[in-house]
Amino acid sequence: MPTLRQLEYFVAVAEQRHFGRAAQDCNISQPTLSHQIRALEDRLGATLIDRTTSNAELTPIGREVYERARKVLMGVRDIRALTARSAKQFSGIVRFGITPTLGPYLMPALIGALKVDLPELRFYIREGIPAEQAKDLSLGRLDLVVGPGPMAGENLEVMHLFDEPMSIVASPNHHLADAGQVTRADLAGERFLTLDPRHHYHQLVGQACAELGAEILLDYEGTSLDSVHHMAGSGVGLAILPELYLRSEVGGDALVVRLPIDEWQCSRTIVAAWRADSANAGDYRALSYQIKDKAERLLSY
Repeated sequence: MPTLRQLEYFVAVAEQRHFGRAAQDCNISQPTLSHQIRALEDRLGATLIDRTTSNAELTPIGREVYERARKVLMGVRDIRALTARSAKQFSGIVRFGITPTLGPYLMPALIGALKVDLPELRFYIREGIPAEQAKDLSLGRLDLVVGPGPMAGENLEVMHLFDEPMSIVASPNHHLADAGQVTRADLAGERFLTLDPRHHYHQLVGQACAELGAEILLDYEGTSLDSVHHMAGSGVGLAILPELYLRSEVGGDALVVRLPIDEWQCSRTIVAAWRADSANAGDYRALSYQIKDKAERLLSY
């Protein structure tokens, strides 16, 4: 098969109709150019240039090859230009994994903002268990994962995004709902709702219960923060809900009240992760910085 370099030399001769001027345009010696044109003709098994005249005139087959070679070289230049633009502005599809305790309350606002900054970028979003998504990331099934830390996996680069405050909420009819201030001792023995133990959220609630002398409600496991929210609002138990959830339109705090806990705070760390050896690792890092900036703005309102 002919090489791109040989096609470039041939097109230069065809357009200049002169070996010397073509060699000068290609910044090579005329003997080198002539040798490469001969090699091209040998590979194709056809004479492309009529050398019997004073100028380099194309043969009938040479004219047809020229038209096709010119289009090939134009296509190659388009590919180079496309990748150059891509290097300046991230484009394409990102297979994005996110935990269901964050995705519905962060992604709507985030995707809207990213579409303005990165109009050529599209997201394929998949919610899932963080540990399982970290494995999918290592196996190349996902490109970027955002979720609670710590996040571990083979050959992953992990970046801290933000710390999200968590609040204890209760039904408006709960006996602590009207308290001016709630102490840690007031929460001793209280029962907290949670999710499937595979979620980081379950672990966070368990740690909070251990600190407060409370307990996890074992006969109920929610399937989403919405289900935990509604059960808490019904008075089944207390809940610990993330700030972005409480501020979101799809979540909110309409059914519950926040309990002001004296000398106690809770937050969860949100991180982004991608394969360290990915060809787009730099793009995922830059994208993660944008996610970090936009999430921090949401939390600052």
